Amino acid sequence: MLPSRAEHRLSAPLLERERELAVAAHAVDALTGQNATGGLLVFRGEAGIGKTSLLAEIGRRAAGRCSVLSGKGGETLTSVPFHVLRQLLVPALLPLSEERLRQLFGDRFELTAPALGLAAPSSPLADPQGVRDGLDRVVTSLAEQRRDQPLVVLVDDAHWADAESLHWLAEFAGRLPGLPLLIVLAHRADASAERGEPAATLLRRVAAQARLTTTLHALTEDATADLARAALGDRTDDPFCHEVWAVTGGNPYETVELLATVRDRSLEPVARSAGRLRDLGASARGSGLVARLHALGTAATRFAWAAAVLGTEIPLRLAATLAGMPADEAADCAARLREARIVTGSDPLEFAHPLVATAVYRSIPAATRTAMHGQAAWAVTREGLGAAAASRHLLEVHPDDDPDLVEQLREAAREHLAVGAPDAARRCLERALQEPPPPEAYAEVLYELGCAALLTSPAATVAHLRSALGLPGLDPALRADATWRLGQALAHSNQLAEASATVAAEAARTPPGRARTRLEAAHFMYESFRAAEDDPHGRSRRLAALADGLPGTDDAERALLSLRAFDAMLRGEDAAHVLALCGRALLDGRPAPGVSWTDTEWGFETPAMIGIAYAFTDRPGRARALFEEAVRAYEISGWSGAHLAFAHTLLGLAHRRAGDLPRAESFLREGLRLADRAGRGLAVQWDAVCLLVDTLLARGRTGEARELADAYAFGPPWPSAMVLPDGPCVRGRLLLAEGRTREAAEELEAAGHALEARGRHNGVWAPWACDLARALAADDPDRAAAHADLARAHAERFGTGTALGEALRCAALFAAPDEARALLADAVRHLEASPSAYERALARRDLGVALGSRDELARAADLAAACGADALAALTRRALSDLPAR
Repeated sequence: MLPSRAEHRLSAPLLERERELAVAAHAVDALTGQNATGGLLVFRGEAGIGKTSLLAEIGRRAAGRCSVLSGKGGETLTSVPFHVLRQLLVPALLPLSEERLRQLFGDRFELTAPALGLAAPSSPLADPQGVRDGLDRVVTSLAEQRRDQPLVVLVDDAHWADAESLHWLAEFAGRLPGLPLLIVLAHRADASAERGEPAATLLRRVAAQARLTTTLHALTEDATADLARAALGDRTDDPFCHEVWAVTGGNPYETVELLATVRDRSLEPVARSAGRLRDLGASARGSGLVARLHALGTAATRFAWAAAVLGTEIPLRLAATLAGMPADEAADCAARLREARIVTGSDPLEFAHPLVATAVYRSIPAATRTAMHGQAAWAVTREGLGAAAASRHLLEVHPDDDPDLVEQLREAAREHLAVGAPDAARRCLERALQEPPPPEAYAEVLYELGCAALLTSPAATVAHLRSALGLPGLDPALRADATWRLGQALAHSNQLAEASATVAAEAARTPPGRARTRLEAAHFMYESFRAAEDDPHGRSRRLAALADGLPGTDDAERALLSLRAFDAMLRGEDAAHVLALCGRALLDGRPAPGVSWTDTEWGFETPAMIGIAYAFTDRPGRARALFEEAVRAYEISGWSGAHLAFAHTLLGLAHRRAGDLPRAESFLREGLRLADRAGRGLAVQWDAVCLLVDTLLARGRTGEARELADAYAFGPPWPSAMVLPDGPCVRGRLLLAEGRTREAAEELEAAGHALEARGRHNGVWAPWACDLARALAADDPDRAAAHADLARAHAERFGTGTALGEALRCAALFAAPDEARALLADAVRHLEASPSAYERALARRDLGVALGSRDELARAADLAAACGADALAALTRRALSDLPAR
């Protein structure tokens, strides 16, 4: 007896997928073995090729040994952030107690749980990278704690996954081999045609990290014949089977649907019936399927339309509300649609196949579809699901000058930002502008749109904020904030001169008060960060006059004191004065509330400048304490992008200045890794590369420093923002270490000319004079000695032990032997009083060589080894071994 219609799809055999199933079986075996290893499998192919059936079979076979989580994208749900991740994770997390959930999420619960809908947001703005990192932790914890039932995650229709879920998957995929977790993903072969290039790019990133990426092919004629006989019986003849294959092209979905239609029509599966198959095959897709739907009646059609508008996991009650029918009629319509193989399930409902969902959705007349989306937004809101849930429907509604809709979209944007989905917020606000907003609110919407784009697109932020500032409607406080954020976006886009001019112009128009001070501080900051500026001396004088007498009683004063301390450090002013400024800028040695690391009014640059000033005035311990606090603050707040990258880079700086080179390298590499995630060419990436090159040179690993410099194009053209420390000086030091003395001299001379013109005389930040003296020593000793004298004069003005010790060590190169020994002894004395262990090792080595002292060389070798300066330690031990025995 042939199977019934309801049994038909389940009983269809999975033909010609033996290789794919074998690969999946091997992956599950590896996952459940003694040394559990996971990974990623990617299956792709055209619509209807059997991806869903393959994933279902893999899940069925793994179910007895593994915990299987599944989710899928939906054509009408691509704008819903974290939709796929919620399908995957929420069923596993929802049964857990809050205490257990908090253990899984760790210190990221408040940040990450809202993205999954498990908690209300605790902050109006969540960093997207921080949310992704929190999701990493949740999934990793789930996998690690279920080793007895390892996780198999199935992701179907990934070409229609929301961007947030895809972005997370693209980053997380690289961690899979080390986890007891197997992800099996399926998507259509031409993802760019389905979703556009951004989604296709993310899918390519995912596939690049897969253990296997394979394309599913259509069934052969023999397999199609087997499928036909399994469905229709052994009397099915060869000509009929051949025609089935010819009509469907071996597409499994179309083949199964055609065979089901043959059964429905009680058509004899023999040669004389083959001529009717082409017409019957059309009913499985497109207009044929729509005609089959209409044949079920108006009510069933209307209900199917409502289901298509709602998307996936369709609640029966919501579909009934949208279709405008009572519950019993909706249940009857759902039953008829199930019988016709259009939907499956009972509550919630699903479409039988994505091709069916697409055909039904696209068959809705445009005006009706738009109206239904508006009704769906109302129904979702009435259900208490929030503005964000309704927003995907509001995006489809035609503009109609509706201020209430504008407010709904603005609220949805706020909800999206609070869960770390700025792109979703941007779409809502862009749609709100099309409505359009009332004239008095138009500038505010533009401002909100600019703020939403700040984390993902500084260029878009610049355009929107400029438009907002060009319109009436912003109150003075909002106008000042918009200008400040515009300056940020311009600075992040490597347009520091324009950022500086923008905030200066607005400050001139702003009445005296807090807002004006904030803009003036931003102007001073951007000017000081520029690699070149028009009036550096005038700016420094104005800043000194404004800040030197401030006691540091409020946020504005502390921000100005931070700027002044940073500028004074760069200029090589008396270090005691720099330290006094730093002390007044802090509250009990820590950033005050309002000007802290996560403060958004004054920016993270305020405490960062204090820490950097400490690092270059022989207070690396204080700098380290500040930067460690920054790392903690960013990790707790979930700021995992450029902010956390900069904090790690600054920690590397603090350890570099203290002479702990291995630890400095470790933090700098982590800072660079995080900076790479944030984007190419950002200021934080330049800083991390510059400091890491300097640290590798100190460790004696010149080849690695060169490889790093080449990989990141570390050199001219330099960015418009200054590099930490001075980039050209570090590059000159690299050239000098490589023996490229002439090129080094040219680089260092140009760097010195630029720095002297700006009055930046700190020889620890920018040691161009000492290094240039060494480069010129052989060919032009008089000029070399003059540069050494200049370095000494600057060091005496600055007054730190590190600056004096380095300058005296350089001066010894050009002195008579007795004077050189005295200078080196003085250098060691100054460096003994400083925290700069690496520079102290250099000075002791030079003094030991000059004195021929075994004791001094032995101390220098031990100190160099303790610093991690391996090449210096080896060189010093060689000098020690060359000395005659006592």
